[in-house]
Amino acid sequence: MSPTPFLDRGLHRRLVDGLYLEAMVMADEARSYFDMREAEEEGIDDPLRRVSFACESLKVTTRLMHIIAWLLSQRAWQRGEIGDADLTDEKYRLGRATGTDPEVAAAFPFAARALIEASQELYERVSRLQDSMDKMARPRPQQLTSPARALMDRLNTAF
Repeated sequence: MSPTPFLDRGLHRRLVDGLYLEAMVMADEARSYFDMREAEEEGIDDPLRRVSFACESLKVTTRLMHIIAWLLSQRAWQRGEIGDADLTDEKYRLGRATGTDPEVAAAFPFAARALIEASQELYERVSRLQDSMDKMARPRPQQLTSPARALMDRLNTAF
């Protein structure tokens, strides 16, 4: 069964394209920001802060790469390059991404916090979309009943 049986393919395409554009722009912003900040922070004497900053940079990048990979899988499905059943395979599902501890993020500059929060929010939106698509793909209880049982149920409710 299609992962989006009740979702219009055109709507699905627009959702995926919009999210893909947002993820790519955010990935470019994150790369630019973290590359620039790493160069500026080399002189900081606090090694714990440098390591923490590097870890959060990797978390943001990982989150965005999981999102982009999932969106590319959706695009491949739209083009017929992978089948409906393939989308249930773990390799085409949204990868798990570790969240950021708000206390750790609070110590970072505003721009870093904004990128961290935006990447987490985008990840959560894509995760909700995948969950919604999974729910739509599951057969409903009435779909599991036989046609004869459905006819009997209709007759019982009519009288």
